[in-house]
Order: sequence, then C-alpha cells, then structure tokens
Amino acid sequence: MNRVDNDLLSVQEARILVENAREAQKILAAFSQEKLDKIVGHMAETVYKHARELAIMSHEETGFGKWQDKFIKNIFASDFLYKKIKGMKVVGIIGEDKENKTMDIGVPVGVIVALPPSTNPVSTTIYKTLIAIKSGNAIIFSPHPKAKKTIAKVLDILIRAAEESGLPCGAIGYLRTLAVEGTVALMNHKDTSLILVTGVPKMVKAAYTSGKPTIYSGPGNGPAFIERSADIKKAVADIIVSRTFDNGIVSASEQSIVVEECIADEVRREFRRNGGYFLSALESEQLSKYFFCCDGSMNPEIVGKSAIELARLIGISVPEDTKVLISEQKYVLPTNPYSREKLCPVLAFYVEKDWKNACEKCIELLVNEGRGHTLVIHSKNENVIREFALKKPVSRVLVNTPSSLGGIGATTNLFPALTLGCGAAGGGVTSDNVTPMNLINIRKVGYGVRQLEDITNDVQVGKTAEIIKTCCSANQYSIESIQNLNELLEELIKRLR
Repeated sequence: MNRVDNDLLSVQEARILVENAREAQKILAAFSQEKLDKIVGHMAETVYKHARELAIMSHEETGFGKWQDKFIKNIFASDFLYKKIKGMKVVGIIGEDKENKTMDIGVPVGVIVALPPSTNPVSTTIYKTLIAIKSGNAIIFSPHPKAKKTIAKVLDILIRAAEESGLPCGAIGYLRTLAVEGTVALMNHKDTSLILVTGVPKMVKAAYTSGKPTIYSGPGNGPAFIERSADIKKAVADIIVSRTFDNGIVSASEQSIVVEECIADEVRREFRRNGGYFLSALESEQLSKYFFCCDGSMNPEIVGKSAIELARLIGISVPEDTKVLISEQKYVLPTNPYSREKLCPVLAFYVEKDWKNACEKCIELLVNEGRGHTLVIHSKNENVIREFALKKPVSRVLVNTPSSLGGIGATTNLFPALTLGCGAAGGGVTSDNVTPMNLINIRKVGYGVRQLEDITNDVQVGKTAEIIKTCCSANQYSIESIQNLNELLEELIKRLR
C-alpha cells in the first residue's frame, strides 16, 4: 500500500469514527450520572488488572523509562483516579442554590479527540478515557506512532469493559490506520467538540488551526528552588526521587536546581552522597550535543534513559550508584540546552546570592521554556513561599514535595491528572489539572426573583437618598437641589398611590 492510499484510508476512517462517536454520544448524553459511573467503575477495575503487563509492553515498544514506574502510573490512572472521581457530580444538576434560586447543570461537550504521548501511553490513555466517559462524552484517540500497539491494547481492554456495562458502540474509538492526515481530519471534523493534547508538540499547531477548543499540556521546564531554611536532606532526596521517576519523562519533573549561595556547598555534598554526579565543563558540553535534533525537537535517543546510559553515551565513567547527572550553569539562554526541558535524569544547577535573585532566575527559566507549567520550592519560610506563589508564571507551585509526583496529584492534594493545563501563559484554555469538569459546559438556570419596577424603584429611592445626603452634608439647599428633591418625592407619591 502506498502512502497516498494510507493517507486516504486514514482520513476516511477518521470521518467514520467521528460520525459513529456523534451518534453514540447522543445516546450517552441521556445517561444518568449513576449509569456513567457504573461504566467508568467497570473500566477502571478491568484495566487495573492489566496494569503490570501494559507497563512492560509500553516499555518494550517505546524503550522509554522504567516499566516499574510505568506500572505505578498505570495504577495511579486507574485505581487512584477512579476513587477520586467516583463521587463527583459532573452531568445533570451539579449545583443548586435554593436561597438565590439558581442551578448549575453539567452538559457534555460532545465528541473529544485525544492525542496521548509515547512517554506515558498507557496511563494517559486510561486517564483521558475515564474522565471523558465520566462526563458523558464520546472520545476518539489518535495513537502516537511510537506507542500504537500499546495504546491499541489499552483501548481494546477499555472498550470491551465499557460496552459490557452498557456503553454505546462507537463512544470510544481510535484510528487504526495512522497518518497525520487522519489525525488532522479528526480534529477538523465539524462534529468534533474539543481536542485534548498531551505531549505531542508537533500536532499542537494543527489542533489550534482547527478552530476547536484545545486543552494542551505543554512542555515543562520546572525549576526547583532550595531556600536556606529548607530541610536540605529531604529536598535533595525529593528531587532525586522525582527526577529519576520513570527516568525523568514526566513533564512536571524538575529540570533545574536553583540554590542560595550560603547553602550551595552543602547542597552539592548532599547530591553527591545520594547519587548525583557533577559533570565537568567538557562533559557538560559533550552531553548537551545529544539533547536535541537539528530541527530543535527532542532527541529520542536520550528520552527516558538512565544516568548510567547517558554517561556511557558520551564515553565517561561514573560511579555505579549514579542516579542523576548535574551540570553547573550560570546563564539562561534559548540556545543553551540546559535551559530547556530534557526528558531524562539531567539537572542544571544554578547558584544565586539570595532568594530574590533566585526568584528572578526561576522566572528566566520559565520564560525561556515551560511558561505556565510547574515550579517547586523547598523552604520553611512561609513568606518566601508566598512570594514565589504570587510572582511565578506557572499554574502549579509545589512546596516541599517531589515535583513529578506532586504535580500530577500523587503526593499533593491537587487533582490526580496526567494532562496539566498551562493556562494563558502557556497558550492554553485552562491552568487546571484537567478533570471531568473541564470536559463539560455548565448551563445556568436562574428563577425570576424581582420585577423591572423593583429595580426602577430601587434606583429612584437611591437617587433621593443621595440628594438628601448631599444637601445635608453641604448644609445648604440650592434651588436646583430642592427642585430635584420635589420631583422625586412627587414621583414616589404617585407610585405609592
């Protein structure tokens, strides 16, 4: 089959998928929250049983990260997430204010097109499917080419479980004939209501060009600031756990360390004690050549590789217990690879005079890349924490926690999510950890509580009171003010009659 045939087949399949999803969603829109919850519960329970095998499968297909950590993410996306959304009221009457006589009604957006990443193919696909069906939407996936077998397997499990519980056929679907043209056709179809993109930067422009509302989880470039009052041992341990989780491919994970000058030596020693290897200037230069391709895109050779594998790549010998590679840097530049997101256990290390200078360095890093995403601060000084929270161009400020786990809501009480909105700062429509509530429209209901005459009367009474107040405060009665007062009093007398 030639490429042209493949493109045409993919486009035709996309059209059929959206049309089937549209019809299925019409049925789904009439389902009660209880019925939707039953379907979601059965999907979560079923896919949970396959969490381990799917983790191994995704690692084998993509070569990214560690299957053991992917296993944890798969459990997080099925069991942990389900427990969080189980009691949520998303469709139907979701809020009522009897005193003010208003109601909120959750209405599904319709058909969602989803693009999952190759770095987290299983967990992200589970997560998106559960929140879509929970909110009464149909969802169609365009699998990432590098993880197409794994994503197909996940969706086959989810579809079978959902349809056993009464989900209309076609409400969950995916492209089997993969081509860019097919993905674009999905996004541009007139019946597509919303696009949900996670970690597929090459398709973001096409998503925005479609004119459809797009929720995009952009690149992370989160700095970790260690302030002088921090528990340094815990801060370093948290950063290493976070940066090595699935070999650093979670977008919320730390990319840089910023420390105050007065504790820099202690922080360095603690990193070395815990498996941090500080690269020489020459080693840093050698490694930096592998981060990105000529077109500026991420080099897949380094994605999800361990620190030992990265050291081997540049021909250097590091201790066997090395967990992260650290490069000391001074400047933030668009041309400096260490100033950008790197999906592997490598950290840039910056030293600043005090927390105010550190604050500026963090802003520089985020403006360079990762605007609107995530920042973590390790500190016991609540004033400094609040200053950082108030001034950083991010959607999540995490405090004293591993960033990759705190950002997705595992070690914090943020909503458990694998699509992290970057808000207007990052070019997105939401700054939320994306929940089922982001996949609905809210219909407002308001009962009449007053008449037009009531508003007019209130205005007239207010004018009268204001004139009286003005006259009294001035302690004088001009002819004009008396005439105004008389006119208003005459009007009020007429109304009272």
